[in-house]
Amino acid sequence: MTFSPGDLLLVLPELLVVAAACVVLALDPVLTPPQRDGLAWLSLGTLAVCMGIIASQMGQRAEAFGGLVVIDDYGCFWRLLLCFVAGLTVLLSYSYLKEERLHIGEYYGFVLLSLSGMMVMVAAADLLTIYLGTELMSLSLYVMAGLKRAESRSLEASAKYFVLGAFSSGILLYGISLLYGATGSTRLPAIASAIANQSPDNPLLLAATIFIAAGFGFKLAVVPFHMWTPDVYQGAPTSVTAYMAVASKAASFGAFLRVFIEGLGGLKTDWSLIFLLLCIATLVLGNVVALVQTNIKRMLAYSSIAHAGYALIGVVAAGRSTESLGGVNGIASVLLYIAFYAFMTFGAFAVVAMLRKGVVEGEEIEDFTGLAKRHPLGAFLMLIFMVSLAGIPPTAGFIGKFYVFMAAVEAGLPWLAVIALIFAVVSAYYYLRLIMLMYMREPGELTPDSPRLVMSPSLSIVLACATAGVVIFGLYPRPLVSLAAQAVLALK
Repeated sequence: MTFSPGDLLLVLPELLVVAAACVVLALDPVLTPPQRDGLAWLSLGTLAVCMGIIASQMGQRAEAFGGLVVIDDYGCFWRLLLCFVAGLTVLLSYSYLKEERLHIGEYYGFVLLSLSGMMVMVAAADLLTIYLGTELMSLSLYVMAGLKRAESRSLEASAKYFVLGAFSSGILLYGISLLYGATGSTRLPAIASAIANQSPDNPLLLAATIFIAAGFGFKLAVVPFHMWTPDVYQGAPTSVTAYMAVASKAASFGAFLRVFIEGLGGLKTDWSLIFLLLCIATLVLGNVVALVQTNIKRMLAYSSIAHAGYALIGVVAAGRSTESLGGVNGIASVLLYIAFYAFMTFGAFAVVAMLRKGVVEGEEIEDFTGLAKRHPLGAFLMLIFMVSLAGIPPTAGFIGKFYVFMAAVEAGLPWLAVIALIFAVVSAYYYLRLIMLMYMREPGELTPDSPRLVMSPSLSIVLACATAGVVIFGLYPRPLVSLAAQAVLALK
């Protein structure tokens, strides 16, 4: 590895995030609970500065630390999205932690530490660097999942996430070691060159591809590597669940695409078949099992699994396309889908975080019964997010599904688009069921324990941003489409 002082400027956003995390963790023990509110604003300020720096890096390509990290439009797209989601998480958590009586200042430090790992993942061009970023992200999320220390369910979620996450990390690392043995390098450009000079039927390359796909499969929560998702989403604090469901998945897709397009592009015939099978299995199980859920967080967990399946359609299309344009459209459709998914999923979890039943969270789907009568605005916002998740126009969810379906058709896979469309119709049942409960059922007798929505200024900002993203990009997606297309062209 080579180093020059200019490398630090290229990774300045990551350095600022890590520095802010260290400051938060250092100040937390010496501040009183009211003073810890300032840690949230410190985190938000840092994220705003980072987004400005990342935006200024768009349009250039530079390598840092001898090629371990690449600053390009592709990485900047994901880093901007991740910083934005982290900012929404801080705002959501500001009021949520108070409602839950969790005066834990280090929470914001873990948000920033996990974000730094995610940013490294999407900018890295070396498998070991990606692995280190993945571990920093995962270790922080393991702790965050168990922050409700008085609840056994939260501690159980943290333990399950840790055990299965460690297992997936071992699988990923084993795949990296096999790939290093087959190609002699962990750098993605060197791996691509070595694969080009070898027979694609090399069994060691095929084994490495399978293990790396399985390792990323755990992070993406695709079937059959999804088993941790429902329990962890239900047990973790809702603000953490929202962050995991959106940021963790976005970072994993960002690193996953760079590895398989830049590094393993020469093996796309093999890995496209693997992801085709995973895609179909994920669409079927995610949507079917979501039908019978009674807990809103578990329902959204299986919804998250299903949406990973929709995003995989773009990956399969990129692998199966014989034309470069088809490959670009396939990858761009994944970037678009995850960006739209971020707005609608985070918004849905924000409404769930608002729902209180006495002094505890209201997490059952039945708790939304008659919500339109008691809180018309909250019910209307949830309606927008559910309609978008179902892929109904004119929302961003419809645009996202349209682009991945079109990518499949262009790649000669219209039957895959038909299967996905069928299960999109299936998914409409459990999304519309929630809408029916809110608008077509009468609320029960009002008591101190009746479900209600608790609004706050910070939550209002989160919901405004999520709603604006769902509606505006549903009506006028061109800016984000252009940004995604520009980002994909940076991939080699």
